[in-house]
Amino acid sequence: MFDFSGKSVIVTGGGKGVGHGISEAFLAAGAEVFICGRRQPQPLPQANGRSAIFFAVDVREPDATQGLIDAVLQHSGRLDVLINNAGGSPPVDAASASPKLTEAVIRLNLIAPLICAQQAYHAMQPQGGGSIINIASVSGQRPSPGTTAYGAAKAGLINATRSLAQEWGSHNVRVNAIIAGLIKTEAANDHYGGSAGIKLIEESLPMQRMAVPADIANACLFLADNTKAAYISGAALEVYGGGEPPSFLQLARQAHALGQ
Repeated sequence: MFDFSGKSVIVTGGGKGVGHGISEAFLAAGAEVFICGRRQPQPLPQANGRSAIFFAVDVREPDATQGLIDAVLQHSGRLDVLINNAGGSPPVDAASASPKLTEAVIRLNLIAPLICAQQAYHAMQPQGGGSIINIASVSGQRPSPGTTAYGAAKAGLINATRSLAQEWGSHNVRVNAIIAGLIKTEAANDHYGGSAGIKLIEESLPMQRMAVPADIANACLFLADNTKAAYISGAALEVYGGGEPPSFLQLARQAHALGQ
C-alpha cells in the first residue's frame, strides 16, 4: 500500500518500543531508515533483509541532532521524513519533582522535537518539501497525574505542530502529530502493573485492547505519504481506539451492582 523506495527517514528513539515498530514499517515500505538513541539496540529494526542505520545521539543536544541530519544528507542526499518519537518520563509526584527533573522532561518531550523539526525543515525546504511527524500522547489532552511535566510537554507539542504547519506550509513541509493512547510494548508490564493490570485495563477500553506499535506505525506511514496525505498538515491524529472511558461510569456500574 505504501512505497517509500528512495526515501530517507529519521526515527528518533527508533530502536525500541513504538520507535522500533515505526522503523520496521518504513523499512518494509522500502525506505532507508536512520534511527538514533544513546545506546545501540540489539537487534536493530529489520525488514525484508534490510536494517536501520544507527547513530549514537542524545536528542536533547542540538549539535548532536544537527550532526545526525548532516550525516543522513551526506549518506542519502536528502531527508524526506522526520519522526520525533523519542520521549518519556518517570512517574513522579508533582509536589516532590525537582526543578532539574521537570526541566529534563520538558527538554526531552518538547524542546528536543522542536529543535529537530527546525533542523529538518532546513534540510527539507531546499529539496521541495518533506514530512515531520511528532509522536504526542493522550496525556497532552487530559490530566496526567504523576507525569504532570510530561503531559504539559505533549500538550505543547500538539500546539507547536499546528503552528509549524502554518509557518512551513508554503515550502511544502507538512507537520502533523499522532496522539497515541495506551500502547503495549516491551515495557508495558512494568508500566501497567503486569499481565493482570494489562488485562483489567484492556477490558475497560472500547476496543478491548491497547494499541500495539504497528498501530502507530501505520498512522505514520499514512501521514508521511505525499500522495495519500498531500493536503494533511497541522493535524493531530488520534490513535487510541476510541479513548479511555470516564472512570466514574465504571464506578457507577459497580455501585449499582452492589446496590442490587
